[in-house]
Amino acid sequence: MLSKLNKQSTFIASLISVLLGMLVGAIMMAVAGYNPIQAYGALFSSAFLQPYDIGETIRTVTPLILTGLAVGLAFRTGLFNIGVEGQFIVGQLAAVIVGLKLSLPPVLHVVVAVAAGTLAGALWAFLPGFLKAKRGVHEVITTIMLNFIALYLSNTLVRTWLTSGADSTDKIPETASLRWDFLSSLFDNSRIHLGIFIAILAAGVMYYLLWRTTLGFELRSVGHNPEASEYAGMNVGRKMVTSMMISGSFAGLAGACELLGTSGYQAIQGAYTGIGFDGIAVALLGANNPLGIILSAVLFGILTYGGSNMQFAAGVPFEVVRVVFAAILLFTAANVSRWLLQKFKKKEVKGDG
Repeated sequence: MLSKLNKQSTFIASLISVLLGMLVGAIMMAVAGYNPIQAYGALFSSAFLQPYDIGETIRTVTPLILTGLAVGLAFRTGLFNIGVEGQFIVGQLAAVIVGLKLSLPPVLHVVVAVAAGTLAGALWAFLPGFLKAKRGVHEVITTIMLNFIALYLSNTLVRTWLTSGADSTDKIPETASLRWDFLSSLFDNSRIHLGIFIAILAAGVMYYLLWRTTLGFELRSVGHNPEASEYAGMNVGRKMVTSMMISGSFAGLAGACELLGTSGYQAIQGAYTGIGFDGIAVALLGANNPLGIILSAVLFGILTYGGSNMQFAAGVPFEVVRVVFAAILLFTAANVSRWLLQKFKKKEVKGDG
């Protein structure tokens, strides 16, 4: 009963954070001379107006679910994996290498490419986990540094090994693609792909791992109280490394799905994609719960895709959507919504008295 009440309270708190964030966006629009009702109407309607838009919204949601799971799992186990962006990039890189360099049968090719991206993300997260466990180096520092290395390593390999000085690789063959013509045709030939099913399955895996297995219990215990866990006989260092690698595997899987399903090639990147960093906001709003992360990713996917169309329909700059993102994250991190809920409950108690 108490657990159910806590879940309801968390959901309401997240909803309040979303509404407050959108209120901040509305105030900004009004001050700048835009009509917030028209703008938000265009934003949400453009995400669901046509089958194509629904498909593109789902495509946008797919990597956000996976990067949200990556951040959420790390948070649940007491770690701060700020390197999801870098793990996402190496996942893309590994997937495109397998896609271009190996000639395999259709189903096997895409399975190996997805597995390669997942493994690459896990291995990229191994180093910060190892340094945290063995040398006490804070994972925030190492993961941020590895983000830079991942970005420039990817650019270097694209320009020197995967191409002859070009800015992007060739497209992967159909045998390595997550695209499915039948699924795409259901949504008016949008770029929706099989990655959405992989993402939902990954959320189920995270839930089962953390709350239905002994390993998951140990990972959460170490995150909650490392000293007590060590006293109970758990290998705390090994569990930290394991947590980081599982977290990194979700991020690498996100990169693999995005490349194999959406772009089909790897290009020189002048800056981060931002998908990994958006995963932080998705995880926080979703309270690091797999179902909450899916719902949170859907919201951010709608804001991202609908926000790009909002520029054309209402003339509102896309940067306003990023402000809404930031405001939602700020209200969530600062527990403003929980504070408001507590104030409201205290007034109810006084009123009943």
